[in-house]
Amino acid sequence: MSPRKPNMESSIYLGSDGWWHGRVTMGVKSDGSPDRRHRRAKSEPEIKRKVKELERQRDQGRAPAAGRKPTVEAWMGTYLTDIASLKLKPRSLDDYWSKTRNDIIPGVGKHRIDKLQAEHLERMYRAMLDAGHAPSHVVKVHRILSRALKIAHRRRIIGENVATLVDPPSVDETEANPFTQEEAKAFLEAAAKRPTLMRWIVGVGMGFRQGETLGLRWAYVDLEAELFRPEWQLQRLTWRHGCADPHVCGGRLHRFEPCPPHCTAHKGYKRGCPKPCSKTCTKHASSCPQRKEGGLTFTRPKTKKSRNAVPIPPVFIPFLIDHRAQQEAMREAAGELWQEHDVVFCRPDGRPLDPRADYAEFKELLEEAGIDDRRLYDGSRHTAGTILNELGVDMPTIMEILRHTQISQTRRYVKGRSHLSKDAMRRMGEFFVPPSAPPVQGPTETRTETPDTRAARSQRRRRIR
Repeated sequence: MSPRKPNMESSIYLGSDGWWHGRVTMGVKSDGSPDRRHRRAKSEPEIKRKVKELERQRDQGRAPAAGRKPTVEAWMGTYLTDIASLKLKPRSLDDYWSKTRNDIIPGVGKHRIDKLQAEHLERMYRAMLDAGHAPSHVVKVHRILSRALKIAHRRRIIGENVATLVDPPSVDETEANPFTQEEAKAFLEAAAKRPTLMRWIVGVGMGFRQGETLGLRWAYVDLEAELFRPEWQLQRLTWRHGCADPHVCGGRLHRFEPCPPHCTAHKGYKRGCPKPCSKTCTKHASSCPQRKEGGLTFTRPKTKKSRNAVPIPPVFIPFLIDHRAQQEAMREAAGELWQEHDVVFCRPDGRPLDPRADYAEFKELLEEAGIDDRRLYDGSRHTAGTILNELGVDMPTIMEILRHTQISQTRRYVKGRSHLSKDAMRRMGEFFVPPSAPPVQGPTETRTETPDTRAARSQRRRRIR
């Protein structure tokens, strides 16, 4: 009879099934029972290699936790529900869920998380690019998946984060296209014909984000100190089910068959017909009687720096006072229909402005002002940063006005102008090579002959002597 092996020592043996088996003691499980891991191989050298690798992971504290590993789909659900939801802002969490449902789960969701390989991710990214997704979209998916796998690695569910082995596609940074000073004035002249003039003065003239502008409340406007405090922002969030069975709740709205080739039901949809529902669809939360956490919602800005007070230009104060008086008149006209939200920019019934309608109005104003199409960010924050730079404001001050956390971010918002660059290089050239002075008038050559002859000049010299 062989002596008993010491504690924590592994055992290797040839089984009756013809396979070599190895058992490694890793410690104890959460319930106190021994944690013994099993490996098998066709040959003795191979099983020894597997056992040594498992022992090395145990000694370095990198061994995966015991138990069957979840699929990527199951782990992403756990990560977003129990982990990411504690840290992410609501809008960011909605974006994570959207990319998980539409890209990660269809691409690699069925793989077990410990069997996921770098090649699986590369094929998924390639398929997304071939389907027409922008490289920036693929990079966002990569970051979401990489973060989820990083948490799984920290908790020893997997031995390695394979997303770190993959290089996502490179992204060309979108070039800013801010208004020129003439375009900004033309835009505000077009906005002056509308009741939302003050909203665009704040957006273009002070560089506020759309959500910050629409979420601005009178309680955080100090007209005496001439300060705006953007403590809240207005965002549209995705509705969530509040019932026990989301699949049954949306039963009447499920569509499992694709639309016919010439569908008329979704003719007005910008993105075409919606995709058919999955067999276990849990969408349609907007129709749930107990829906929650959706619609237009006031949320905190993303960073603490974004909530810093911003000085109001003194010339804007009279406009704000007039705007407040007009809002009081609207409140009296609406009567009982008025819904008080204390927002600076509201609809005739007191509700906040809809971001979608606000974006559509921006596009209309561009057309009325004769300005070519561009993003809302170009016409607000990028424009404010660029014009401040043209007026001679230094970069740290622009960073404070735009409430950025890093000056490198501010530099991306400020676009140089060609006429300013040309003037700067003219002054640089004059510094190194000063302009030449006007030529000094020297003696001029005469073309008239002197009346004296050579003999007369010689006689004159003799008299002087």
